Amino acid sequence: MGEKSRLRQALSRWADSSEAHQRDLRESRASTAALAIADAPEREHVVVSGVLRTVTLRPRGGVPALEAELDDGSGVITLVWLGRRRITGVDPGRSVTVAGCIGRQGGVSIMFNPRYELRP
Repeated sequence: MGEKSRLRQALSRWADSSEAHQRDLRESRASTAALAIADAPEREHVVVSGVLRTVTLRPRGGVPALEAELDDGSGVITLVWLGRRRITGVDPGRSVTVAGCIGRQGGVSIMFNPRYELRP
């Protein structure tokens, strides 16, 4: 088997598992009262649910800020908790439901200081 063929197979398996992961995220969100991130309106109080992809400490204007990317299979939103360096339980791979207002900053959907509920 040639190297290109093995690479194609590996990429195909990765794409299939990625699609399955996104489908699982959408089904998980459907079991809650949360909106899809892609359908959530800006500047209105919304509830969205998904899995945290990344969690990073990124200061904003000299103030500590904990940033996380939430993925629900339909889209991704950046969550920012100002003044926080760490939140116990807010870790990559964790399922959470968050509530707050969505805004846009540099073309990215963002929610500041959301209320959150850790899910199993």
